[in-house]
Amino acid sequence: MEFNQNQAIYLQIGDYICEQILLGKWNEGDRILSVRELGVELQVNPNTVLRTFDFLQTHEIIFNKRGVGYFVMENAKIKIIAYRRKQFLELELPILFKNMDLLGMTISDLNSEYEQYTKSLA
Repeated sequence: MEFNQNQAIYLQIGDYICEQILLGKWNEGDRILSVRELGVELQVNPNTVLRTFDFLQTHEIIFNKRGVGYFVMENAKIKIIAYRRKQFLELELPILFKNMDLLGMTISDLNSEYEQYTKSLA
């Protein structure tokens, strides 16, 4: 996994785990990799992974069965989407709007780009 310098590594790992859940690779009730396993896979310190797991537990995305491991919580997808939408609206959208204003772009410019993007997915 390539890490960027604009965000804490534990949050990037959290994004990775959330993405796996949203993609259906890990479903509600599924056991996820252990702290050690994920640390080895992503080549990071297990303490960083533990910090990620604490963060995801706080947001009720995963839970720990003592002695067994970490599991995807019920309704995790709904919580992830709600959290990501909030982050997008509060952090990313204002930057996008500022850049659009600086570049003289309108919502209709974006709309046509979005339509092209969705057609490319089909």
